Formats: sequence, C-alpha cells, structure tokens
Amino acid sequence: MDADITILGAGPVGSALALLLADGAPDPSRIVLCRAPARPPAGQAWAHTADPRAIALNHGSRLLLQRLRAWPAHGAGIHAIHVSQRGRLGRTVIQDTDFGVPALGSVHTYGSVQAVLHQALASAGVTLRDGHAELASAGEDAIEINQNDRRWRSRVAVQAEGGPRAGTPGVLSRSYGQHAVLALVRAAAPRPGWAWERFTGEGPLALLPVRFEDSAEDTYSLVWCCAPERADQLAALDDARFGQALSEAFGDRLGPLAGAGPRHVFPLELRWRREPVAGRIVAIGNAAQTLHPVAGQGLNLGLRDAAALADTLHGWLRAPEGDPRPRLQDYARARRADRAVTAGVTDFLPRVFATRWSLVEHACGLGLLALDALPGVKRPLARQLMQGLRV
Repeated sequence: MDADITILGAGPVGSALALLLADGAPDPSRIVLCRAPARPPAGQAWAHTADPRAIALNHGSRLLLQRLRAWPAHGAGIHAIHVSQRGRLGRTVIQDTDFGVPALGSVHTYGSVQAVLHQALASAGVTLRDGHAELASAGEDAIEINQNDRRWRSRVAVQAEGGPRAGTPGVLSRSYGQHAVLALVRAAAPRPGWAWERFTGEGPLALLPVRFEDSAEDTYSLVWCCAPERADQLAALDDARFGQALSEAFGDRLGPLAGAGPRHVFPLELRWRREPVAGRIVAIGNAAQTLHPVAGQGLNLGLRDAAALADTLHGWLRAPEGDPRPRLQDYARARRADRAVTAGVTDFLPRVFATRWSLVEHACGLGLLALDALPGVKRPLARQLMQGLRV
C-alpha cells in the first residue's frame, strides 16, 4: 500500500488534521497531504498575506492550534460579542469574563492561519504533494487517488476541501435567498475587542475586529447578508456611499462607517452531509457541511472534525493493516450531535430573524432579552459558540 491516509485539501482543516495525525504516528511519511494552489478572486491581487480573508477562531480552536504550535502571531481578540436586532427591542452581550477565558475568540486572516500551519507541516514528516487531487476509485481494500500524472493507493481518504453537492443523495440543501457581501470597513469610533452581530430583515450583519500587521484598531471585517439584488447594488457603490448604507443598517455604535477596499459577493446555502463516512472515505470541514456564516462557526466546526478524526485513527495508525472502517463509523457517530447542533443553530438564526413577521421579530427580541436576564439560558449557547459540543 502506498499510503495509510491521504488528505485531499490543505486548507486549515486538512492541514490541522495532518499535524494531529503525524503527532504520534509511527511513520508520518505515510500520511499524504495534497495541496492545491490557492487562487485569489478573478482580477484581484491578495495583499498583506497570501489570502487576507478574515476568519474567526473561537476559544476551542485557539487551544487546538496552540497545541499544534500553529497559532498565528497577529490577530484581533474578541472579548465581547454584542447581538441585536434592527428596528426592534432586545439585545444581549456575551463577554469573556463571564466564562473565565482570556478571549471568546480572535480574528485572523485566512492567509496568516495557513502560513503558520504550513510552517509547522514542514517539520512534521508528512508527505506533501502539490496539485489538485481527486478520488479515482474506491475498492474494498483501498482508495485510488489521481494527482497530475501521479496515481497511488491509500487505505483511507479524507476529503477536506470543496463542499457537498446539492441534489446528491444524503445531502440536505437549503438556499437562504441571501448573498453575503464581504468587505473591510473602518469605524470612526471603534471599540477594540468587541464584535457585533446585528440581525436585519434581510439577514444578519456582522462586524469583526481585524488587525493586519500595518492596520490600526479601526478596521473591521464585514459580513453583510442580504437579498441577492441588494448585495449586487452594495458591491457596485463607491466607498463613501457604501459606508453610508452600512451605517444606516448597523446604527451609530461605532460612529460613521466607511468602506476600505474591494467587496466580494457570495451566495449562501446550507449543504449538510448526513453521513460523512462512506467505506474508507470520510469528509470533514466544508466537505461535510457548508454552513451559513452567522456566528462564524464553519471553520471552528471543521477543526473539531479534524481533532475527533485524529483521535479516532491514532490507535489504528499503529497497526494500519487492520480494517479502518469500524473506526470511521465510530467517528461518524461521535460527531453526529455536534454537527447537528451547530448546523441547526446556524440554520435557524438567519431564517427566524428574517421572517419579517412582527410577532416573530418581537419574540426574537424577547429571546435576546432573556439571554441577558437568564445566565442559565445564555451559558449553554455561548459555550456552544466558543467550543462546540464536545463528547
């Protein structure tokens, strides 16, 4: 057999899995990680690092990456999250001091997270192969994999890139009728350490503090979910008019807001693979579930997938001649609850707050007030967002 485990996709989830598996593996070189070249959006040049997209890492993800010695140096800590609803009463604030943690999470560029993970991989002993790879065939005793002009057999294949295809049997799909506008903005009255989630009639609007090496504390990463037509209109505005529209939707808590660079628009869908394991093939991260960006849970859930899969396979790696399929089924069962709860929360919130039914909107406002008034209600939700359901 050419490889014990082949990981298709070297994004943060696939790279973290490779590092976790290599730690304690008898022969890390039998773990193959396939890296496809990253590409910027058409017509755009990435600045700051290889990829400046902002990603939010929660407290649980921080602990995992620190354990791997792959925690990026630059980032903006999140010490409080303010959640509100536009045009209705009700708001709640979640703070790190309520849970005895140094931060609820932090925001980093995708490129900085990738860079530190790949730096750690350079000395991990994992076999790195560059180029797009794909599954060629799945047999009873091995998976065949193609990459450029290379072909090899692996006992286990892990899909860690791409996403479940809508219409595929076993894949739950939902279109939200929303597109996300991603942009960097600047605030006239920034509040360092605070992140903001504001629900509007068209969808949630999030502002996350972000720090590049050369940026001031007035910069935020924006994820603005709205109707597709509205998203296209916003993307076409100049920075000044875009800032005015954003200030109107968000409010005055950060003072006037201004656009600070190009904007990108992406359609939003839920795609959730009911069973992430098929024989010797297992899907993790976005390959297993593509979630709505509300509350920034997608990458954090994927990193929990990687940690759980590594824990499940560590014992098998010491004697890989045995059949790994029972272990993979154990993994699928162990991840069922966390995947379902996280997908359920991120699916429910953007839909219920965007019903445009006044009774539902008022009920949502009462729910936000209840979170502030009843710590016993707030605590389980906050812990789910900080570290997920760990069993």
